[in-house]
Amino acid sequence: MSNSAALALFNGSYLGRRPTGIGVVASELVKALDPERFPLLDPLGGSRPGSISIPSNLMPDFGRKGHMRRLIWTQIDLPSLLKRNGVDFLFSPLPEAPLLCGVRSVVLAHDLLPLRFPRLSPLLGYHLAYVPLVLHSSEVVLCNSEATAREVRNRLGVPFKKLITIPLGINRDNHYPMNLHRKPFFLVLGRHDPHKNISMVLKSISLIKNKEIQIKIVGPHDSRYTPKLMKFSHQLGISERCTWIPWVSDKEKLNLLNTCQALVNVSLWEGFGLPALEAIACNTPVITSKLGAIGEVVGDAGLFVNPKDPRSISSAMQDILSDSKLIADLNSKGKNQLERYTWEGAASIVTSTFESLQ
Repeated sequence: MSNSAALALFNGSYLGRRPTGIGVVASELVKALDPERFPLLDPLGGSRPGSISIPSNLMPDFGRKGHMRRLIWTQIDLPSLLKRNGVDFLFSPLPEAPLLCGVRSVVLAHDLLPLRFPRLSPLLGYHLAYVPLVLHSSEVVLCNSEATAREVRNRLGVPFKKLITIPLGINRDNHYPMNLHRKPFFLVLGRHDPHKNISMVLKSISLIKNKEIQIKIVGPHDSRYTPKLMKFSHQLGISERCTWIPWVSDKEKLNLLNTCQALVNVSLWEGFGLPALEAIACNTPVITSKLGAIGEVVGDAGLFVNPKDPRSISSAMQDILSDSKLIADLNSKGKNQLERYTWEGAASIVTSTFESLQ
């Protein structure tokens, strides 16, 4: 079957039923793209026009087994899918694409965190060898921020001429001010990996003597890190002030963002920082650092701290709790910052990139 109207097949193999991070980006991008020009390789069996079904056991929901199945499928089955559908290009919303078989691809790079913070794991070879090969072999590498583009160039030597920065978007239907009563807790959204710096957030909360002030940490539990963080909260004497939530629906996240005092995102590095934009869209203050891409994403709409100093983070928390004028100023600046980040804008960059390659 020939699909002459298509610019590229959209590699949806990373789409999952409970998307986080890259999964959210993939889901939002595919909704914003023209389905005739970007037919979706769909593991979820959805109703998107022109979608092409692929195995459902490739998704992140299946953990490392799913990861390995997806890599094998990408190298063996994906090239024939392109050929069978008469499409020359593949668009992958993460750096995964067939190698050594002549497939022309454009991929989206999110960060190089596994290279910046390496650790022994079964996936180390994937990050050290496979991902760099994909980035070098792709026709174009879309980068979610200037910070990511610099990393891809400086760490891996991918030529600047192949790199295009693509500001990601924010789903304003899922993230908006609800004018709810703010409750006495701060919010963390994200995984429990060391670079997320959650231990420093726990130290910061322990410095706030008002025991009514709590922290809610939303993100998938990890047997390598979560138990240690929970134990650390006990050692600090704040375990009763900490709530650990593995996953929330979009509706639940919206409610949390609209009732917390502030989102605390003090990572030691971020390739983008989508939760910060989500908070800004809800008129929720963001306490963050300027490491990685967060500074460019938040602009002047965030409260910046030293992520390695719990006193700096705690002081920002106290400012949020006591200074309504500060909050109003951040909200005003946030409205301007949000205008730079739309999924329609991101989809336009993807489309124009492929049009230039035809």
